[in-house]
Amino acid sequence: MKRSPTLDKYRICGSQAWQAIKRLVPMRLSGRPQIRISFDIDDTLACQRHHCATEHSRLPVCVHRWLGEPLRMGTRSLTRELRRQGCSIWVYTSSGRTPSYIRRWLLLYGIHVDGVVNSVRHNHALTAHGLSNSPSKFPPAFDIDLHVDDSEGVQIEGYDHGFRVVVVHPNDENWAQSVLKAVAEVQAQLAWQQPLRYKELAQQRAEAFSS
Repeated sequence: MKRSPTLDKYRICGSQAWQAIKRLVPMRLSGRPQIRISFDIDDTLACQRHHCATEHSRLPVCVHRWLGEPLRMGTRSLTRELRRQGCSIWVYTSSGRTPSYIRRWLLLYGIHVDGVVNSVRHNHALTAHGLSNSPSKFPPAFDIDLHVDDSEGVQIEGYDHGFRVVVVHPNDENWAQSVLKAVAEVQAQLAWQQPLRYKELAQQRAEAFSS
């Protein structure tokens, strides 16, 4: 029996719409949306010992002085928990540290990052987006959902340019809990937005069928 060309057309449209839904709604199997989180370095991840406690390392101090900087206490356990929740972890710094240096430094503590944004990459992104009133950081250019920083000025820029920032001060011993709380809020917000986006796509699919 020969298929109807109209039926084939609907099947193709339906398949295309479903693929679009899967691309635009990146929900995890658990129902929790994956988020991308970035960390500042100076006075956020890299704190001097007189500002806060630092992570222990099996390597000699002289090795760290050559290869890296003191890492803030609690960073390893925090990144493990974020990974467990399915988060993508980035570093976003206004400094000129190279991505290779940053990756090597964190690997000394057993931490892998998915992406690095330094001052060079940041400036390229601002140019590409044509921003005249340039913020010191612009996470949306890299699809970053939440940025962690010690600067309240960056948080103000977030309000002005529409990106999320959680501020953690160097002397805050409960900084990791503040980050996890902010992550939970972002996950809840994205989970609330996803059904609305799905509804819009479903409506588009219905309109495609009726056209």
